[in-house]
Amino acid sequence: MAKLQSQAILFELLRSFTSLAKTLNLSKTVRELGSTRQTVRRHINLLEEHKGEPLFRLEDRQYQLTEAGKRALPEALRLLSRGQAWLNNQSDHINGLTHLTFDENTPLPYYLQQHPLGRLWKDSSELMQYGFQCWARAKGEIENEVFENIRPYLMIYRRYEKEWICIEIGDQSSYASWYGWGRARSSIGRDITDLPRGAGFANLLAQTFEEVAANEGVRLDHIHTQHMNPEKDMLVPISYQRLLMGCRFPDGSFALAALIDRTHDIEIAGLSKKQIRSMPKELVMNIDTKLLKTLP
Repeated sequence: MAKLQSQAILFELLRSFTSLAKTLNLSKTVRELGSTRQTVRRHINLLEEHKGEPLFRLEDRQYQLTEAGKRALPEALRLLSRGQAWLNNQSDHINGLTHLTFDENTPLPYYLQQHPLGRLWKDSSELMQYGFQCWARAKGEIENEVFENIRPYLMIYRRYEKEWICIEIGDQSSYASWYGWGRARSSIGRDITDLPRGAGFANLLAQTFEEVAANEGVRLDHIHTQHMNPEKDMLVPISYQRLLMGCRFPDGSFALAALIDRTHDIEIAGLSKKQIRSMPKELVMNIDTKLLKTLP
């Protein structure tokens, strides 16, 4: 009976677990969830019963995650964020690939559709194709000389504990050309989850990074959203293709390289051509790939 009941309230169990894991304080979790101490304790007990091991321990009346709790938390966050997005018709899959729709009714619109890598050779720019070729030729080794020509166009991330930290921004990258080199550099060291759309949205985005980290491969996304225009101090539409590449630092640790090309050549289910082309033409990136050296 308890098993059937816990399955029926799985969403609430996850909310209690992830909130307590964040606050490590029962009173704060109760206030955050608008719940009761008894209910939160019952949810945690049910989870621990079915997981077969404790998720928390009490030290000086302070909750701490056990090793089992630390292992369980990332997946719980993913399940919760995907569940919330699914209920709001913001997340689904098309041909087995991710499709996100945060429309104009959300704080900031964000549309994403993952595409098969074969799409690179259909309508991606020479810059994107060149980036993929560099990754393949370098065998993912970020300091390989083959990456030298594409490196100025990349943003590079490293996982630190549970966060993805930007550690390098190329001076020719989309981010640098959008915000300006000085302001772009100030973003080095920031976590990608530091976003205005909330933790659930940030967790969904982090999942794309986690996917690439898990398979050490490459992922192609088409994205449409809005970014702040630093010159006009206003939000403007932006459309782009993004290539996430799983790489390695010289010490063998994982590096994630992101190559972005602002373009009107994107395709996202449910998004009209008019919306895609609402990005001003002058913001389209036109990289002269002739300046890039031939691959060795």
